[in-house]
Amino acid sequence: MHQSKAKITAIGSYVPEQIMTNQHLEKLVDTNDEWIISRTGISERRIASKHEYTSDIGYQAVLDLMKRYNKTVDDVDMIITCTFTPDFKTPSSANLIQAKLGIQQAGAIDLNAACAGFTYGLHMANALITSGLHKKVLVVGAETLSKVTDYADRSTCILFGDGGGAMLVEYDEHNPSFIAYHLDSEGEKSHNLYVTSLSSTMNEEQLQATEKIVQNGREVYKWAVSSVPKGIASLLQNANMTLNQMNWFVPHSANLRMIESICERIHFPLAHTLYSLVHYGNTSSATIPLAIDLAVKENKIKRDDHLLLYGFGGGLTQAGIIIKWTI
Repeated sequence: MHQSKAKITAIGSYVPEQIMTNQHLEKLVDTNDEWIISRTGISERRIASKHEYTSDIGYQAVLDLMKRYNKTVDDVDMIITCTFTPDFKTPSSANLIQAKLGIQQAGAIDLNAACAGFTYGLHMANALITSGLHKKVLVVGAETLSKVTDYADRSTCILFGDGGGAMLVEYDEHNPSFIAYHLDSEGEKSHNLYVTSLSSTMNEEQLQATEKIVQNGREVYKWAVSSVPKGIASLLQNANMTLNQMNWFVPHSANLRMIESICERIHFPLAHTLYSLVHYGNTSSATIPLAIDLAVKENKIKRDDHLLLYGFGGGLTQAGIIIKWTI
């Protein structure tokens, strides 16, 4: 692997105030608390207010990062916002976050890799800094999935919530955070998870013409539990490390049953697996930073711990990254 020169120096998170419990969903669709928990592990999720969007959530996550770690972002030279629910098609949510923070002379882009977004964002931040092109990068994972959730579809509406997380990545060649990565994409399976936009045809298949999340949960589940363990094996091989050297596994918090199946297949203890779905649901690109920040606040993660982050979902795409915790 190429020697990294990038270090994670701060983390922050934010979730909206409004809570939607499983009991609330019982009033919307034919479901119940026991059924939802037994199949997903989710008990509640956060919902953005009517006038709260992805850039607002991302901005609040960065403010949290700044306050907790006494960091300034005035000299950030790139903002990467990982999301598939941007406020607008253009301008990017990253542009709006840059304006809210008052950062001058910084690049600002949105990155859409759906549920693998945050790991892609960290990978790009590491690449930009290690190459010498940038010195200080903000990586934000933020979503307002409630705005594209079909609350008449009981198979998907029980899953999704809103929230955001952010990490600051800075130049440091002496104590870098990044060890190895693995990326993969299977676009031929993309029709199993989508939100339509300009086109309603994919892989010669007619899609439902709706600007809401449409998911073939069974197919996505099958894909994840078979392909993610293979990806993790490749990631470990790239790092020349073993699972025994990982202190924490941080998979995308899609569904607790899915996480349990993956842990079983790779023989990794659930007790050392971090997830954010119980109280936040599936927040797509925000699940991994939210899970890590929950563990940071509970003092679970120690300095120099090895974390295996693994995002997977819409695309269908996946991204794994091994980091050393340097905060």
